[in-house]
Amino acid sequence: MSGHIHPSAVIEDGAQIDPSAKVGPFCTVGANVSLAAGVELKSHVVVTGKTSVGEGTVVFPFAVIGEIPQDLKFDGEETRLEVGARNRIREGVTMNTGTKGGGGLTKVGDDCLFMTGAHVGHDAIVGNGVIMANQAALAGHCIIEDHVIIGGLSGIHQFVRIGRGAIIGAVTMVTNDVIPYGLVQAPRGDLDGLNYVGLKRAGVARSDITALRAAYQMLRQGDGAFQDRAARLRDETDSAYVHEVVDFILGQSDRSFLTPR
Repeated sequence: MSGHIHPSAVIEDGAQIDPSAKVGPFCTVGANVSLAAGVELKSHVVVTGKTSVGEGTVVFPFAVIGEIPQDLKFDGEETRLEVGARNRIREGVTMNTGTKGGGGLTKVGDDCLFMTGAHVGHDAIVGNGVIMANQAALAGHCIIEDHVIIGGLSGIHQFVRIGRGAIIGAVTMVTNDVIPYGLVQAPRGDLDGLNYVGLKRAGVARSDITALRAAYQMLRQGDGAFQDRAARLRDETDSAYVHEVVDFILGQSDRSFLTPR
């Protein structure tokens, strides 16, 4: 194992490091950290707290993974951060552990890219294949579903949910939930359509894209409250993608929704 750990690295007693993991110069690995097979810490990386990092994840210089939450209510209780497999965590990224009041767990899925300076706040749940561009930030308790893209310098308000396949433009503040496959842009986060480019790249059938387009128009122009319009959609299509949007809208949330302009 010593062949993969630079002599300048500080490894606290109790850290669990797979023999195939690499720890570069001037890294610090805490006593309650677990690094799985193929993990690489480039240099000057801090991994601390009760933190597990999944197989094949690479962490670039000056990232700080597993520090305590940025929450004044935090009182030193033991909470966790779980980072999945094959993630790319670029320079200066920060990820915090959870809080007792939020369930005690911050969790990141597999195959994500966190670009320079991105932040994952306490108790956030991040799915698979998520991309957070430079300086994007998640506040506490956010839920980011699979294959979401968050543009650079964008901020996601605490407790916000972002549905699968949605895309958030750069320099955007998102204060309410975003439906799956939604397209959000403008400084205060307008729901401005659907992520058609992402749907096509994912190989979604034309019939499902057509159904999503029709569903979006009904959500935008139909009668009644937003949730009422969504509920009516369930009986008007057999598209699994539309049903996913409906289930998201009718699900449990602590925020309201971004609604179509």
